[in-house]
Amino acid sequence: MRGSSQLYWGKDDFAMAQAVDKLRRSLVDPNWASFNYDKISPDQPDAVIQALNQVMTPPFGIGGRLVWLVDTTVCQQCSENLLAELERTIPVIPKHSVLLLTTPHRPDPRLKSTKLLQQYAQIQEFALIPPWKTQQLLNRVKSYSVEFGVKLTNSAAELLAESVSNDTRQLFNELEKLRLYALYDSQPLSESTVATLVVANTQNTLQLAEAIRQGDGAKALELLAALINHNEPPLKIVATLITQFRTWLWVKLLVSEGETDLNAIANTANINNPKRVYFLKQDVEFLSPKQLISTLRVLLELDLNLKTGADPLSTLQTKVIQLCEIFNSSRV
Repeated sequence: MRGSSQLYWGKDDFAMAQAVDKLRRSLVDPNWASFNYDKISPDQPDAVIQALNQVMTPPFGIGGRLVWLVDTTVCQQCSENLLAELERTIPVIPKHSVLLLTTPHRPDPRLKSTKLLQQYAQIQEFALIPPWKTQQLLNRVKSYSVEFGVKLTNSAAELLAESVSNDTRQLFNELEKLRLYALYDSQPLSESTVATLVVANTQNTLQLAEAIRQGDGAKALELLAALINHNEPPLKIVATLITQFRTWLWVKLLVSEGETDLNAIANTANINNPKRVYFLKQDVEFLSPKQLISTLRVLLELDLNLKTGADPLSTLQTKVIQLCEIFNSSRV
């Protein structure tokens, strides 16, 4: 194996962590891991230089060396001195050594450091699949179920995809649960079995958005309680709500301005599937832009409150009631 560098980027941190672990297990002998595996966090002084120095050290004993530079910013900003070190090191990484760079952010294609990595590194994206891309979510469920050795009927796979949405961590947990359940059963698991065993989390956040849009306070609070009881992170709940209401606002504004082309609306509102616009137009038909703008203001305030230490449950409950009241008010 020749030396190499790899760049993993994207918001699906769990899938990325799984890929990092797979790379480490394939490269580093566990008996020599203390010598040949380095995980360098961005808060360490001269983290990038430290990583470059480490990866140039040949591995000790058996197996290869992995140097993992966590949450690096070299593809967002890179000084000339640091670029020179990257240019000097990356093309000549020793045999059996790998420099792994990970970041949640998309690499800036204008930077010389990004262009350097595009030339020498293997680049892999770990993007969260948007919740409305149901076919992609289903394909992912089918792919991972094969990897786990879990047999599912088509309807069971669809229910699992609908239940976990784009939460890769939950998908892994649910598939492991299903694998253990079906350990001595060669028949594909049915939809009813999946419904009994699998916790539906992320999809309920979209149901919460729908309840708020309809001004149904009782149902919204019930769905919120279910999400909290299933340990759904409050900030993730808010992020999903913000995304959904922002999309509704875009569609409402474009339709109000007379736009009728579904593809044009989809492009402007960043909606990947233009067919989805038809249903979104129905959702916002009787809503006003003012209501949707007011909703986003409340959600952004909620996001800030949670990030600055407010009690999650009481704050969420208060804001959900406030949001429902917006849609119970007269249309403006």
